[in-house]
Amino acid sequence: MDLGTLVGILLGLVLILGAIVTGGAPASFIDIASIMITLGGTTAATLITFPLPKVKAVFSVTKKILNAGSLDISPWYQTLIDLATVARRDGILALEDRLDGIEDEFLKRGLQMLVDGNPADSVSSILGMEIENMEARHGIGHSMWKCMGNYAPAFGMIGTLIGLINMLQNLSDPSKIGSGMATALLTTFYGAFFANLFCIPIQGKLEQRTQEEGHLKQMLLAGILSIQSGDSPRVVGEKLEVYLSPAERLVLQQASAG
Repeated sequence: MDLGTLVGILLGLVLILGAIVTGGAPASFIDIASIMITLGGTTAATLITFPLPKVKAVFSVTKKILNAGSLDISPWYQTLIDLATVARRDGILALEDRLDGIEDEFLKRGLQMLVDGNPADSVSSILGMEIENMEARHGIGHSMWKCMGNYAPAFGMIGTLIGLINMLQNLSDPSKIGSGMATALLTTFYGAFFANLFCIPIQGKLEQRTQEEGHLKQMLLAGILSIQSGDSPRVVGEKLEVYLSPAERLVLQQASAG
């Protein structure tokens, strides 16, 4: 798992559980009914909102993203420079021999379009639509985790109402007042805990990765179009540098100087 994600989850759990243990009654924070209402209700509402295949797909993609760190685009900068060098020296058709060694499907597709002789406007339009469709697909995952972050506190409130109703119906029996109040308060706690430590942060993580992937694909598209126009490797590099952060540019400059 990504170090930042792991540290964040562990830190949140340690601080919250530490506060519970410090209070001296950790067992009082465990209530099966509250868990059923909050997590069960959130899961049910999510399945109602999104088709099951999409839910499965989102969880699969989420697992992969949480296991990866930030997306580093610097290596692709050098890859595009190398491809521009080959195209400049041997022609666009020479790129076909390099396709098998390229793992990124977006870049491979763009280069194949160059080899096939597609005009620049077609390359730009098709690859641009691919970027838009990627962002739309990822948006489903963002929406799902956002909905779960909204559903969890809402079902926590439903559990609170259930607990209060049970408590008020048994005011004549003091032994049942405590259990009703526990359910009332713990469902709100579980809902807020699940939403703010898992759902909302994961949504933010997915949105950040989508932005990173979109940024990378925009850089690859710029490099593909620059290669197609016959720019020299130096010009291609200058165009691609605008997609790099100042720190990444400094690293490249130091590497070139060395």
